[in-house]
Amino acid sequence: MKPNLRLVALLAAALTGLPSVAQAPQAPAANATADSEAAAWKAVKEATRPPLPPSEWNDQKPTDAEYATFRKKMGDAAADAADLAKEFAVKYPNSNKLAEAQELRLGMLQAAVQLGLSERTSELKELGGAQKETQPTNVDPFVAKMQAAVNQATQLQAQGMEAMLLEFEKGVREAMKEFPDRPEVYAALLQVAEGLGGDRAKSIAQEIAASDAPKELKQLAAALLKKQEIIGQSIDLQFTALDGRTVNLADLKGKVVLVDFWATWCGPCVAELPKVKAAYDRLNSQGFEIIGISFDEDKESLESFVKKKAMAWPQYFDGSGWKNKFGQQYGIQGIPTMWLIDKQGKVRDLNARENLTGKVEKLLAEK
Repeated sequence: MKPNLRLVALLAAALTGLPSVAQAPQAPAANATADSEAAAWKAVKEATRPPLPPSEWNDQKPTDAEYATFRKKMGDAAADAADLAKEFAVKYPNSNKLAEAQELRLGMLQAAVQLGLSERTSELKELGGAQKETQPTNVDPFVAKMQAAVNQATQLQAQGMEAMLLEFEKGVREAMKEFPDRPEVYAALLQVAEGLGGDRAKSIAQEIAASDAPKELKQLAAALLKKQEIIGQSIDLQFTALDGRTVNLADLKGKVVLVDFWATWCGPCVAELPKVKAAYDRLNSQGFEIIGISFDEDKESLESFVKKKAMAWPQYFDGSGWKNKFGQQYGIQGIPTMWLIDKQGKVRDLNARENLTGKVEKLLAEK
């Protein structure tokens, strides 16, 4: 049986301590150089978030060709993240993030090679990664425990994603008993919560928020709680857009709306743009609209980017970066974040990145 790649991606994020639910924003930089370094580091961290398989794989097993294609996509993403970490280390040799960048580069290269990118093997050997990997005595017992948890969960693949996530949670909690001081268990539980959603997500997030987990993970748990409470609710979005348009989400009832929290400096955000534009071009005439919430700080750069990419939808901009008004109001801890609003003006989906066009079509078909 093929391993479930969604669960593998989840485990990869948990074991690297990089929860894919979001990344906590850093404090505002003090000067232009620090600003540049902060943006570069944020791009590195975003790039380490593994891509998730199509949501339809939960109900329908992929073909061998589809599986191979996605495996290649994961490998390429890991290699790209390794390259970004290397570029960061070269450009900012005095950064306090240098050691972490070097560690991320090694980890991402190992993942890339494991996923089939044999052309990166020599680079991995130069860093000593391949040698470490072949010595069983060096295997971290915690990592082995977590790998056993994901293997056990994979056995329930025929029962669907929810069953696998619940089984994985059991394994994580067993690891927690044996390794109570490893923060990765909380990162893994956050992954489970994000995947399950609903009441179970709230329960896990509440548990982490009240635990001895690292501050960043507790902040992410609080943000997840805040987001879960929004599902099924109306949200208030009123502003004058970058191009002077007056925007009021309440006026768009009867339409399906994508609220896209993004920034031009965010690599994954830019990578999502072709898919977002394709959905807009195909479905706008049927009642699909987009509202962009930009986390940029430079107005001219944003205007230039929007014009160059022919982004026809309105953009909110206040120049505050991570202190963006709506980002603060709705607990946005990482970008890209995409929400879908249904025809009744209610929040229906907090993870619209996956199968965007399909999800929009489904909401447009509702009465």
